[in-house]
Amino acid sequence: MTETTAKPKPNLREKGRLMSASEIERTLVRLAHEIVEKNNGATNVGLVGIKRRGVPLAQRLGALISKIEKHPVDVGVLDISFYRDDLSTAGTRPTVTPGAIGFDVNGRDIILMDDVLYTGRTIRAALDALFDHGRPKSVQLLVLIDRGHRELPIEATFTGRTVPTSSREIIEVKLNEVDGNEQVLLVELVDPA
Repeated sequence: MTETTAKPKPNLREKGRLMSASEIERTLVRLAHEIVEKNNGATNVGLVGIKRRGVPLAQRLGALISKIEKHPVDVGVLDISFYRDDLSTAGTRPTVTPGAIGFDVNGRDIILMDDVLYTGRTIRAALDALFDHGRPKSVQLLVLIDRGHRELPIEATFTGRTVPTSSREIIEVKLNEVDGNEQVLLVELVDPA
């Protein structure tokens, strides 16, 4: 009989709240206006949220931009689990389900959305997945939090907030649609005593 060793969960200590629900909402309103301004409106814009927390961000921004522009904005979902380069370290292999974004990306100004930009690997995987769906006119990146520590040359076009972090710190974005509460926390890995 072989014994499997479960990987212990890291000990996390909350260092502080970076954004409240109202601060997240104000930031999204600002970002919606920046998107409209940078793209001279939103007639050719399509919003694509990276699963998980990029999706509610895209949906909320789609609603905000629709109010500003007085017409609906296409919002889609991108599942990148098959495109990640860290599958072997991610534990069990994900189930691959080819999924449609929800609208045609060809010739569109696509705004790719995620909650946190860190190494850039998630965005690289998202670009691979996006281009398997078609050829956009342009791709811009929107993130709620940019925490630095890039491993790839990727930069956000739209950033909610830049939060310099150490390698032991983690940004936890909590959204009502996914987590049942709304806030952005800075937490730190602590060594078990």
